[in-house]
Amino acid sequence: MSIEQIVAIAIFVVMFITIVTGKVHRFIPALIGAGLTCIVVFLALMREPGEIYHVLNLSQLGQFTFWVPGGERVESHGVNWQTIIFIGGMMTMVEGLGAVGFFRWLCLHVARLVNYRVVPILIAFMLLSGFLSMFIDSITVLLFLSSVTIELARLLKFDPVPIIIAEIFAANTGGSATMCGDPPNIIIGTALGYTFTDFAVNTGPIAWVGMIMTLGLFFVFFRKLLTVPYGHNSDASPTQYPEPGEAITNPLLFRINTAIFIMVVILLVTHAETGLSVALIGCIAAFSTLLAAAAQAPRIIRMVDWRTLLFFLGLFVCVGGMEATGVLKMLAEYIGDMSGGNLLLVIPIILWVSAFASGIVDNIPFAATMVPVISSLSATQGLSLDTLAWTLALGTDIGGNATPIGASANVVGTAIAEREGYPISWGRFCKYAVPAAIMVVAMCHLLLIVRYA
Repeated sequence: MSIEQIVAIAIFVVMFITIVTGKVHRFIPALIGAGLTCIVVFLALMREPGEIYHVLNLSQLGQFTFWVPGGERVESHGVNWQTIIFIGGMMTMVEGLGAVGFFRWLCLHVARLVNYRVVPILIAFMLLSGFLSMFIDSITVLLFLSSVTIELARLLKFDPVPIIIAEIFAANTGGSATMCGDPPNIIIGTALGYTFTDFAVNTGPIAWVGMIMTLGLFFVFFRKLLTVPYGHNSDASPTQYPEPGEAITNPLLFRINTAIFIMVVILLVTHAETGLSVALIGCIAAFSTLLAAAAQAPRIIRMVDWRTLLFFLGLFVCVGGMEATGVLKMLAEYIGDMSGGNLLLVIPIILWVSAFASGIVDNIPFAATMVPVISSLSATQGLSLDTLAWTLALGTDIGGNATPIGASANVVGTAIAEREGYPISWGRFCKYAVPAAIMVVAMCHLLLIVRYA
């Protein structure tokens, strides 16, 4: 390997290890890695300042086809601005929904539908987690769902940890069904030009078979645990249960923000037909939310997780460094040589490697790294890029369920539980999540081979 390839790999590996340790917020090592990639790799070693401009990809923002591509695919290289702008816009909309009590209202409404019975709450909240994660970021779903679960646990006197573990698994599994569910899918879809419908038709059925299997497995795991009183028996009567309407802080804004949410979901589902890019849909979501909020708009803007958006920016630059130096092409060629270009071998290699890697490290940087790899693998081996994309999406999403750090939703859910006095140890999480992840990944392996090979 050349010196620039070695340095690009070293920068990425150090960044990756620093992210995994969690000592500092992940945006810091990502931005430092991006700066080192630009200065050391592009300027000092390659002596090609034009690569910085190429990787930053700012010119794409001024192209009409970036915002309204019509029937054409918007494929990306370097910094994936479609991903960053879309996630930023959805974060803004979600902050608006949270401010008016939408998510808490929805959770309490579902709990009331099952008469506040604990085992039905497990099933209902898993389904709610999986369904919501098809349309909004799984991180947000866990943020609100785990909080309401703990509130109900204190009222009904049950241990919330089993339900939170199940919600995390359901969020990642349900999120794998669509392009905008899990961050890895957003990266894959926007980088390769896939639509919401493409994911829903291909990964959707497989994801929901996995969801049904997961429902049955967690019902068996947790049915007895949840029927054992946690602390003293609940003395709450039905009249003391929280009413869903109590969650609504502003009825008018609640209705307006709910309408915006429905509009954005419709735009996402139909964006292949309307010709709008997901970046434009994200802008529509953000602008509509801020316009409706009026005086509260500055607070909503402050609440947006800007550090995560900076993390994506730095990550894409680091990955772009390995792509520009040819490292990722070498990796693709290695996979191609190892499999002999046989799809029956490529599918399990990508699926299980993605699942294993995503179980021990955050699946977002892994997905960003693998997108150019599967593109190169498709081009050099003549394999279907579509099949490789669905395999990568399912591997990273489902594999990310296995450990507390495998996906961002896992980190958020376990952090909220610990903050509220219900710590979830690695042992307890993995005891249930690892066998469930292996079972669902094995099912994905079988269905991918049957359907595409």
